[in-house]
Amino acid sequence: FQPTVMQFSRITQHVGPRLLRAVPRSAPRTVRPSRSLSTHAGRALTARAVPLSGCFGSLSRTSARSQFVCVNQPFFRAFSSEELPSHVQLEMPALSPSMEMGNLVSWNIKEGDSFVAGDVIAEIETDKAVMAWEATDDGILAKILVAGGTEGVKIGQIVAIVVEEEADVAAFKDYTPEESEAGASGDAGEEAESESSSPPPGEPDASPEPSVQPISKVPPGSIQDASGDRIVASPRARRLAKEQNVDLAHVKGTGSDGRITESDVRSATRSGSSSESAAPAQSTQQQRAPPVVVGDSESEYTDVAVTNIRKVIAKRLLESKNTIPHYYLTSDMCVDELLELRRELNERANGEYKVSVNDFVIKAATLALKKVPDANSAWMGDQIRRYHNVHINVAVSTDNGLYSPLVANVQNKGLVEINRSVADLADKARSNKLHANELQSGTFTISNLGMFGIKNFTAVINPPQACILACGGVEKRVIPQGDGFGTANFLTVTLSCDHRVVDGAVGAQWLQHFKKYMEKPVNMLL
Repeated sequence: FQPTVMQFSRITQHVGPRLLRAVPRSAPRTVRPSRSLSTHAGRALTARAVPLSGCFGSLSRTSARSQFVCVNQPFFRAFSSEELPSHVQLEMPALSPSMEMGNLVSWNIKEGDSFVAGDVIAEIETDKAVMAWEATDDGILAKILVAGGTEGVKIGQIVAIVVEEEADVAAFKDYTPEESEAGASGDAGEEAESESSSPPPGEPDASPEPSVQPISKVPPGSIQDASGDRIVASPRARRLAKEQNVDLAHVKGTGSDGRITESDVRSATRSGSSSESAAPAQSTQQQRAPPVVVGDSESEYTDVAVTNIRKVIAKRLLESKNTIPHYYLTSDMCVDELLELRRELNERANGEYKVSVNDFVIKAATLALKKVPDANSAWMGDQIRRYHNVHINVAVSTDNGLYSPLVANVQNKGLVEINRSVADLADKARSNKLHANELQSGTFTISNLGMFGIKNFTAVINPPQACILACGGVEKRVIPQGDGFGTANFLTVTLSCDHRVVDGAVGAQWLQHFKKYMEKPVNMLL
């Protein structure tokens, strides 16, 4: 049953809250509200009587109001009241499956500007890339609640207000949402750590052990100075202060409610404010001096902020090396025939395309995966998932970090289509225009550093995939030829395998097939 919006409004008039509570969040997403919704309980919905397929998710209940929730991309909540005209609350969307929070890089429109469905209203940095946030309906931006450049915005947090009529914009000049705006500041990471970084039972706290004093109740995450005043500091700030002998009583906090963060302690250390900090009474044991770092002055280095993309890269690579039993297989292959075929194809192209060696690598890897399906698998914890189609991630280095855009269903593509797909994805990656579906994990990854003059290297597996192929550059070598010597072009590749999924013999078989296709590219036609 897929009701129109008008039919749904009649249902809510008669059934009301009981129906809304009865609809599970997993229900089919079949209702899309109009942007002029008036959603007070018991009031009819103003809507167009047209059937619309689900774009905005299932229904949930919030006090006396009906809330439309976008399961995959939280977009808005529609409200109205006697004090305010009908309006829509835009929420921070989840633009990737693993996204928990993101950075609102910039707004592409200003307060009072109108937009239509499909317009890019903002740029959002997810855990994978900087992506465009497209509007799914028409409207006018009445109020920006989270400014551009804000980091650590939680999924579902209200970031803006949208209205339908230009005359309604003025009503939201001083608007403040009812929901808490916590999570909009860049201090979110420190706040989270203060909740989760308390020492395990039986381990001493990182803060200095106070002398014997009357017992007093101090909130978690805080300490007291000599006068008994409360000092609120994050665990990392207290740990760093102890290492650098910094008295937190002399450090001004810039976090929420004056909270002292790690950056505050570093700033105090650089400015020399710690030189006059009160030191604890000397004990019979010799005090340990803080570590001395050569060149540790502000002019000797530059601190570069870690982006969400870099954080995810670091997390996933560390997880891969710590949890996946890697092993490596290296093979050399003569690519003289491949280079000759490439030259002939490009000469006949008349400028329509220019096939690269990497295109042949992707095609040969795809055919080898079809021959050895065990390599086209993923470790899922309690089972091994074997894929029937080949989806290859191609590593692309950009100024913003390493991307691995997806070339889907490569088994159905020829060399020219592969070439165009990879070129298009690489351009999008370098200009931060990749879509969420182009950043999904495939079944196999290829990383090529041959264009940088690298002969061979080993790559880190991209979980949950079981293999990644590292390709070096083509080099000319001297080889025995008859009674004398000649030269030939060789390519060196290294296959990294997850031993939980791919045994050594299986990896070797895959390399044999791959080498056959690369040395005799005519076999790709069979």
